[in-house]
Amino acid sequence: MVMKKLMACAIALSMALPMAAHSTEFNEMIYNRESTSFMLNTLDDAQAVTVRIYNQGAGGKAVKTLNLKRDKLRHGEWQGTVKGDMNGKFYTFDVKYKGKWQGENAGTFARAVGINGQRGAILDLASTNPAGWEKDCRPSIEPKDLVIYEMHHRDFSIDPSGEFVNRGKFLALSEPRAIAHLKALGVNAVHILPSFDFASIDESRPELNKYNWGYDPLNYNVPEGSYSTNAADPACRIREFKTMVKALHDAGIKVILDVVYNHTYSIEGSNFQKTMPDAYFRKNADGTYSNGSGCGNETASEGILRLYMLESVKYWMEEYHIDGFRFDLMGVHDIETMNCVKDVVRSIDPQAFVYGEGWSAGSCAYPYEKLAMKAHVKQLPEIAAFSDDIRDALRGPFSDDTKPAFLAALPGNEESIKFGIVGAIAHPQVDMTKVNYSKEPFALEPTQMIAYVSCHDDMCLVDRLKASIPGIGLDELIRLDLLAQTAVFTSQGVPFMLSGEEMLRDKKGVHNSFESPDSINHLDWTNLERYPQVFNYYKGLIALRKNHGGFRLGNAELVREHLEFLPADDCVVAFRLKDLDGFDTWSNIVVVLNANNHAIEVAVPEGDYTVVCRNILIDENGIDRVSGSKLTVPAQSALIVHN
Repeated sequence: MVMKKLMACAIALSMALPMAAHSTEFNEMIYNRESTSFMLNTLDDAQAVTVRIYNQGAGGKAVKTLNLKRDKLRHGEWQGTVKGDMNGKFYTFDVKYKGKWQGENAGTFARAVGINGQRGAILDLASTNPAGWEKDCRPSIEPKDLVIYEMHHRDFSIDPSGEFVNRGKFLALSEPRAIAHLKALGVNAVHILPSFDFASIDESRPELNKYNWGYDPLNYNVPEGSYSTNAADPACRIREFKTMVKALHDAGIKVILDVVYNHTYSIEGSNFQKTMPDAYFRKNADGTYSNGSGCGNETASEGILRLYMLESVKYWMEEYHIDGFRFDLMGVHDIETMNCVKDVVRSIDPQAFVYGEGWSAGSCAYPYEKLAMKAHVKQLPEIAAFSDDIRDALRGPFSDDTKPAFLAALPGNEESIKFGIVGAIAHPQVDMTKVNYSKEPFALEPTQMIAYVSCHDDMCLVDRLKASIPGIGLDELIRLDLLAQTAVFTSQGVPFMLSGEEMLRDKKGVHNSFESPDSINHLDWTNLERYPQVFNYYKGLIALRKNHGGFRLGNAELVREHLEFLPADDCVVAFRLKDLDGFDTWSNIVVVLNANNHAIEVAVPEGDYTVVCRNILIDENGIDRVSGSKLTVPAQSALIVHN
């Protein structure tokens, strides 16, 4: 079945590639000790392709020039070979169209590059494998069991308080300090912000300490040099990235890569444009470039880029053992391409997880009904989308940092939270007419919804609470922070958290910190000592989810059968996971989320209950025992009981 789907993807793609080479590979450089071969796909009307060989990754003059020869049958394919052992050398391509050379570049699919990514590097990739790499094994974790931790390499480890040796680097995540923290917290997947080679950081000047999230792609298939200990050494960044992956895998933690195929840093400076002018980008009817990404351009996934994306995700999985992908602005890509991506990654690893932002940043030059928007997730089986429904119902809209919602005890958000609790599927007790954004269920299965309340590209949760609830004190801040995350981690969707939330992180109120300094973005590890109750609650909450299958049924029919909402007052959401024998060691679980600044009572089925979460404390072994048909829930907190 998978092979049939992949063949269908290839056939559909071949029909969508006018004037482009129909190669099934983007292997532009093949090295062995006797020779190095170069291949490049161009548009059919390319006039010449030149390869220049350099001794350095930047600067200096070319030591050899090779004019590639055009394939006699496929005019868009060019090939040539340089004899001798070229290991350690660097190369560029330059393509001529209409009498004009487009400019030197590393090609579209460089697998290793010199400093700042302007030249490809010739090396034996096998030499970059760390010790034991051939025995590296992906952790076996089904999508319904994932607990995702979104992090940025620099944020996580740059602060001296973290006591990391390799501050701000790939290798920091291989250090015992990092592994111990992640394992103690209980997360089993790290979503790392863009880690491919991006354009906004000058790798040759680390003293500048310039910061960026990395959503400005240059070379999609090479690790970013500024996160390595030696950006000038092409093998170093690759070896250190693999070392990081292996350390996380050894700890039972999956690695999810944030990928940004929806735009390039610029059009003119793009390797795509220099190789196949306009083939990778969408244009408006008037001939101008479309900007659905909000970054100056949008790529055309329905064309040659589809094949590129398939080869790229395949490469990251096979060469770097990546476990899944988060697609930036997935709504810019077309539905067919995203389904092909999922089929490719699942053919390599049946547990590979694909998810993304189900929106674009502007109008795209492609029919809306064909785009991988959140509203179209039913056409994207086994692919998940972020739920802004539950996010904004909890803390307030993305468009206004000062506007609060459920956490500020504003009524009217309950139905949107209930929609998030069931994982964005159809449920008889969710009135879709009252949901904030989605007017019909968007998910076929609960694992198609990412439950979250904060991520990198918005105020973190602490800052949002401060901005939307003026005068909020520390005690109230902590109570509402933990209440919000209880909704996230008891949702039937896939839970997702921003790194540092477990230590009450803030970013000094900055909404979009993509190029703010470390003083804004860093994690302050002393917060673990300052707010131990926060970490302990997050840890306990994650453990409850992982240890009790009722919180992650993973199937829409099971959710409809076993999850029922209980009658509740304004600013309260209460639900019961019932008849769980066979799924859980607990038969029935009741969860109540109370955003009011006073205690409330909720009616429940008569019985004896063990309290495991109350008044911002979690103890899976039991805090208390209560009996009867009513539960009292303290102000601004969650209550979880079972029998």
